[in-house]
Amino acid sequence: MNEKLQLIEELESSVRSYVRSFPTVFTKARGYKIWDEDGKEYIDFFAGAGALNYGHNEPSMKKKLVDYILDDGITHSLDKATDAKIEFMEKFRDVIMKPRDMDYKIMFPGPTGTNTVESALKIARKMTGRTDIVSFTNGFHGMTIGSLSVTGNSMKRQGAGIPLNNTVTMPYDSFTDDGQDTLDYFERFLQDNGSGVAIPAAVIFETVQGEGGINAASMEWMQRLERVCREWGIIMIVDDVQAGVGRTGTFFSFEPAGIKPDVVCLSKSIGGYGLPLAITLIKPELDKWKPGEHNGTFRGNNMAFVTASESLTYWEDPEFEKSVQAKAEKVTNFLNDMIEKYPEMNAHKKGRGLMQGISSDVEGFSEKVAEHAFERQLIMETAGGHDQVFKLFPPINIDEEGLQAGLDIIELSIQDALASMGLKETEKATQ
Repeated sequence: MNEKLQLIEELESSVRSYVRSFPTVFTKARGYKIWDEDGKEYIDFFAGAGALNYGHNEPSMKKKLVDYILDDGITHSLDKATDAKIEFMEKFRDVIMKPRDMDYKIMFPGPTGTNTVESALKIARKMTGRTDIVSFTNGFHGMTIGSLSVTGNSMKRQGAGIPLNNTVTMPYDSFTDDGQDTLDYFERFLQDNGSGVAIPAAVIFETVQGEGGINAASMEWMQRLERVCREWGIIMIVDDVQAGVGRTGTFFSFEPAGIKPDVVCLSKSIGGYGLPLAITLIKPELDKWKPGEHNGTFRGNNMAFVTASESLTYWEDPEFEKSVQAKAEKVTNFLNDMIEKYPEMNAHKKGRGLMQGISSDVEGFSEKVAEHAFERQLIMETAGGHDQVFKLFPPINIDEEGLQAGLDIIELSIQDALASMGLKETEKATQ
C-alpha cells in the first residue's frame, strides 16, 4: 500500500468512506479534471457529491477569492454585516429570486446541508406549534439528529444511537411500483382520525433523491403534494441541497413543477467553489425567529460569500441554463442507449438533468461499473439503499469534449463489469 494511504489507514477513523472507493492520493484539480500524485488524470463525474457543480478551481471564482484574501478581506464574521455578505444577498435577490418572482428571507444557519435542514425543521415546529414532520421513503437530509430523524437509510439512522422520534415516513412517488399515487395513502392518514398520524408541522422532501437512488418525483406528484399541504396548513420544505443550483437543469429543482415551497434548503454548490455555505429561504410570514434563536459560529463564511456571488454570474445569461439542459438531454439519450444495448444489466434510468444514473437489478453490478470506471480514470459513485445505482454527476459547466470522454469510459466500464461478472461472453473491453 502507498505510504500516504497507509497513514490514512493507521490514523483516520474507520468511518472514512470515499478514500476506500478511490484509493489514491489526489494532488491537483481544475474544471472536470483531477490528478493524483502519480500524475494520472481523472475525469470527475462525482463533483464533490454535488458541492462542485461548477467544477474544481473555477478561474473567475478563484481570482475573486485570491484577491479578497490578499486584500485582507473579512474571513469570519458570524452574522455581522460585511461587504461580501451584502454583495451575495443583493446578487442572489437580483439574479435568482426576482426573475423567478420569489419572495423569501435569507437565513444563514451554519455552513452545511444538515444545518439548513435543522433550521427548517425548527421554524416549521415553531410556527405551527406541532411536533411531527412527514418525510418520505429513501429520503436523505443530513446526519445530525433532527436531519437524521427524517432520513430513510436504516444504517445511517442506527448510527444515532437513540430513538429518532416525532417523524412519520410516507411513501415517495412511485415507491410502491403499483401505479398508485402514493399521496392517496398520505391523504388517507390525514383524513382518518384513527390513523395514529397527527397533522404534521411540515413535510420535507427532495424533488430528486440523491443518496436514496436518484429517484425523481413527477411534476404532478409535487403539485398535488403542495395542494395537500395548503389544504391542511402544513409547511412545505424542499431540500434542494443536492438537487439545486442547476443540477437538474434549472437553478431550483422544483421550478418545472411551478410549486412555491414555504422553506427551501440550499447548501453544497451554493458556495460555488466548494467552500462551506448554506442558506435557508423562508417565506417572510414564517420568519419569526427571536434574534439568536438559531445560530452557528461559522454562518458568516465570507470567503464562500465571495465565490458564491461570482458563481451567480453564470445565471445572468439564460444561455447557461439552456446549455445545462442540452447536456442533460445528451446524458439521458446515452443512458437509454446503454440500457437498450446491454440488456444483461437488467436496468432502468433514474433521475433528471445532470443528476441521472442507471439502476441495475443485478446485485453488485453498479458497484462493479463504478470500480471499473475508477480503473479507467473516471470518478463516479453509487447510490441507493443497496448501491444499485451508478450515478452521473459531472460539473454542470463541463464542456462537450469532457462529457463525451466520460460517457465513453462509462460504456467501457459497463462492458468490463459484464465481462468480470460473467454476464456477457465478450472479450474484456479495451480503451
